[in-house]
Amino acid sequence: MNKKVIVIGFFLLLGYGMSYAADFQKDTLYSRWIIDSRISDFRNKSRTSHFKTETTDRNVGWDYVPGLVAKAVIMAWEQYQDETWSQSWHSSIEDYADNTPMHLGYSNIDDLNAAKMFFELYRGAKKIGDDGKAAIYKEKATLCRYKLKYEHMRIGKNLPGSGGFWHKKQYVNQMWLDGLYMGPSLYAEWQSNFGEEINKEDNIESWNDIVMQFDTIFKYTWDEKKKLCYHAWSAEPLNKASSFWADSETGRSQEFWARGIGWFFAALVDVLEFIPESHPGRNNLVQYTQLVADGLKERQDENTGCWYQLLQYDDSMVGSCGVKNYLESSASSMFTYAFLKAIRLGVVSEKEYLLMAKKAYKGLIEQFVVEEDAGTIKLIQSCESAGLSGTRKGDADYYLCGKDVPIHNNTEGKVLGPFIMASLEFEKLDK
Repeated sequence: MNKKVIVIGFFLLLGYGMSYAADFQKDTLYSRWIIDSRISDFRNKSRTSHFKTETTDRNVGWDYVPGLVAKAVIMAWEQYQDETWSQSWHSSIEDYADNTPMHLGYSNIDDLNAAKMFFELYRGAKKIGDDGKAAIYKEKATLCRYKLKYEHMRIGKNLPGSGGFWHKKQYVNQMWLDGLYMGPSLYAEWQSNFGEEINKEDNIESWNDIVMQFDTIFKYTWDEKKKLCYHAWSAEPLNKASSFWADSETGRSQEFWARGIGWFFAALVDVLEFIPESHPGRNNLVQYTQLVADGLKERQDENTGCWYQLLQYDDSMVGSCGVKNYLESSASSMFTYAFLKAIRLGVVSEKEYLLMAKKAYKGLIEQFVVEEDAGTIKLIQSCESAGLSGTRKGDADYYLCGKDVPIHNNTEGKVLGPFIMASLEFEKLDK
């Protein structure tokens, strides 16, 4: 083990922030480097995962984590498809898409995320004239859109937020920030690709439905004073599924979890890429994006350009287990991706945000990228998982010390995907 990794491990064990990682190399394509390094070796929590390559067999199933990575990798292929070195990435994701059964649980919004890879694969198949395969990818994406739009459980008519998608069946009348990335952003990408093929009224109603999901979650999770969104909200806070963690009056969870807001911020910019300029609800999404951007700018760590696991504290917050609030890689990657994309789309001011977004990207490299002896790189310091339930209270101590919330230092998929996407956005800049 090299000295760099030893130093990192020592400081993380003590609960300190990352102390020593890679130097930022301005002209390096980090998207290429991390994909080549980790496409056959990343983690889904503790499980080692790999797509099929020349040296590894596929062992990934249908799940939102490998789905997140697959989407990022196929986005990288589409961005660099004229480069011969990117072709193997397409083969790996095509193999995953063609040979992995779709397991869509009843009203489990996480299960939809992996279907996002079908859009790039559809365009790739159409480009080479393989209409048969393109039709298969379209059919699979359409099935997921159909299940969300017509079959997914929604908040009841007599409750606040009526029509909002439940996060999961067992999370009765709950919406989480995470869910906007998993479901409505897929819904929007489908509408952008195929919505004009259906009747005009259905297309308009679908966009209204998508915007309503964002209207609802923002209304009930946004804290105007803190300029941050709470992780989740229950329309029925006293029910058995929510009462342990939800405020009895507001229905809100207790904390501002960075990756939760990261999922939401990324969902906003992704939907803004697809929603028609003429749709009246687009202005709402622009406003939410600008408000979230403003709040996150204020929470960016001045020294590193990154963000903490719990956004309203610095590392003076220490959990009961001795773990300090720490700079967290998956959320920092999501924020960086969303800032750079929002700038590219003209949703936020380049003058106000570009320098801070570049600082954030540089911070990702210097804080979280570790060079290995074999010439590969890995990503460290991500929160492995987090949620809310009858045993997960969602207070500050939970996000630092919960049994399912350890710090992960070996390229967990929930940082790998967003890091690739942030790199792709950075690589689009005229640096």
